[in-house]
Order: sequence, then C-alpha cells, then structure tokens
Amino acid sequence: MDKSRTWESDLLLLITAMIWGFAFVAQRVGMKYVGPFTFNGVRFFLGCLPLLPFLARSRRKTSPEIPFASKTVLLGGILAGLILFTGASLQQVGLVYTTAGKAGFITGLYVVIVPILGLLWRDKTTHPGTWAGAFLAAAGMYFLSVTSRFTVSKGDFLVLLGAFLWAAHVQFVGWLAPRIGATRLAVLQYCVCGGLSLLVAFFLESITVSGLGNAAVPILYGGFLSVGVAYTLQLVAQKRAPAAHAAILMSLETVFAAVGGWLILGEVLAPRALFGCALILVGMLASQLYPMVHRDRRSG
Repeated sequence: MDKSRTWESDLLLLITAMIWGFAFVAQRVGMKYVGPFTFNGVRFFLGCLPLLPFLARSRRKTSPEIPFASKTVLLGGILAGLILFTGASLQQVGLVYTTAGKAGFITGLYVVIVPILGLLWRDKTTHPGTWAGAFLAAAGMYFLSVTSRFTVSKGDFLVLLGAFLWAAHVQFVGWLAPRIGATRLAVLQYCVCGGLSLLVAFFLESITVSGLGNAAVPILYGGFLSVGVAYTLQLVAQKRAPAAHAAILMSLETVFAAVGGWLILGEVLAPRALFGCALILVGMLASQLYPMVHRDRRSG
C-alpha cells in the first residue's frame, strides 16, 4: 500500500511539474493578445477558483482563535501577495524578451537562492550542497544567458530578478503558512496579486474583450491549471511523496518548459545554452538532495 501511494504521489508531482513547465509556453502565447499585467491579473483570479472548496473546508477546521478576517491573516496575505505580484510581474515582463525554456531554467534558480537568502535571518540549514549548487547554477547561468560580449538580455535579467523574489516568497510563505493556514494564504495572496496586476494594467495597458477572447486558452491554462489545479496537486502529493522524489520531480518543471518551448513555439537553444541548462539542473538537484543523502548516511 505504501509503495502504491508513493507511486501515485510521484505521478501527481510529475503532472504538477509538467503543468508548471508548459505554463511558460502559455504565458508567452497569451501575451500575443494581452499585456503581461492583464494576463497575470486574470490568471491569478482564475487560480483562486479551484481552491475555494478547500478554503471552505479549512475554515471549518481552523481554530476560532484565528478568524479569517483577523489582522494577522489579512496583513500576511497582503504581504505575500505583494511579493508574489513583484516576482510574477518580473517573470511575465521578462518573457516578452526571452524564450520559455530559458525563463524556466532561470526561474528554477530560486531553489538554490532560497537557502542562501535564509542566511540573512540566521537560518543554519545551509550545507555544502547549497554552495555546490550555487556554484553550478551560477556557471550554468553564465553559459545560458551571458553573451561573448559579457552582456545579459533584458528578458533574462528580469526573470533572474524574479527568481530572487520567488525565493523570498518561498521563505515568507514557509514561515507564515503554518500560522494562518496554507489554503487561506494561497487564496488571499492570489487575490492581492491579481488585483494589483489589473490595477497596473488599467494604467499601462489596453484591455479589450477581443484580446481577452483571443488569449482565453493560455489564460485559462496559466490560471485555472497552473495556479489552481497544480497547486492543489502539489499539496496532495507532498503529503505522501518522499522528499527526495519531490525534489527531483519538481525540478523537471524547467525541463518541461524547454521541451514545451521547442515543441509548441519552435524555440531552439544553442549547445552553449543547453550546457548551461544542464549545469543549472544539476545545481538545483545538488542543493535539494545533499541534505537528504547526508541524513540517510548518518542514520544508516
């Protein structure tokens, strides 16, 4: 039974990684018809819908000492939404100028950045794998994005800045979610992110019914599937999946982004860029798997 449940969880994580990877393609396609802030605004509001049944159930289970409209919950949701909005905006605007595959691998650097940022608040969970992963990821970033003239494209740079915001978001949510509940935090931050995105879009972009209609499929994929369904699958799967399995399978998001960009958008990475992607992927795995392997050896 345990092996069966592990297999099911691994399959759910693989599906989650595939959905998130191909979401980079949807984000690129959708922006042929709408602006980046319009795309994000609509998709994050759509992403709330699959979570509403889980929110209703979590509210029944939550202690009355922490009501949904409490100051802690609302402020936490607003701050998380603000960080999410900044990271998502940098990524979405960056995708205007770079490929889905490159954006996927650069965004994946947040896995390496998270433990390094943890040093700022004296998190002592860093280990040799963290630094090996950081070195490999930095080298991979060089081969992927830095040209022979030592310049980085605008899109790659914006997505890289976004990766730092994703890392900060992971740190903040990891601290806040156990205190107010993961589902209610997800819904609040998605609403804040969607609202801020549409507010910016109102001033900077032209929002038309025809544009939204043409971008309907990418927006539905990026919102309902990528934000809502994939998030739910991850929550369900990670309750049973071994941590090592989760780390490996979730890192495949970057690979699916590159495959999707190649199959659907015709994006082809040069051998130098592919070598950089490989280094980044190995760096991500080193950062995630080292503590698990080291712990298993000590316990054995």
